[in-house]
Amino acid sequence: MTDSSKRPLAVFDLDNTLADTAHRQRFLERRPRDWNAFFAAAPQDPPLAEGVALVLAEAEECDVVYLTGRPERCRRDTLEWLAAQGLPQGALHMRRNDDRRPARHTKLETLRRLARNRAVRVLVDDDELVCGDAERAGFTVVLARWTAPSGELEQAQEGEGRT
Repeated sequence: MTDSSKRPLAVFDLDNTLADTAHRQRFLERRPRDWNAFFAAAPQDPPLAEGVALVLAEAEECDVVYLTGRPERCRRDTLEWLAAQGLPQGALHMRRNDDRRPARHTKLETLRRLARNRAVRVLVDDDELVCGDAERAGFTVVLARWTAPSGELEQAQEGEGRT
């Protein structure tokens, strides 16, 4: 049962929703993929104007929650990046370092857990599979399509459970 006396939640993905990962995609094109370099380069991600504008607009009426497939070991860099961009403070939900399930499973599990206590107004994510599963589960979604899709990142999210 949700608490209707609290502001609703607006849930935002990071990679290719708020943060432009194009400059670090090259690390996923190698075989084997260089995950350490991919995540080490995340602090240099430029912000995506469309995503930033949307999170700032939603923060006027909602509490913001960040939901990412990034592993927990990236928490400090991620929090510093969010603060450096002037984004609203909010809870940050990350993947356990050893969790390799597809993003659509891990994110939907977290969304359902959040919805037990608070209304979730919207999920904003660039992953079509995440958005599709969330929509089928009854959540309102915005598919972030302000960057070019990356086949390497999509494969990593779904097939390798890495981001």
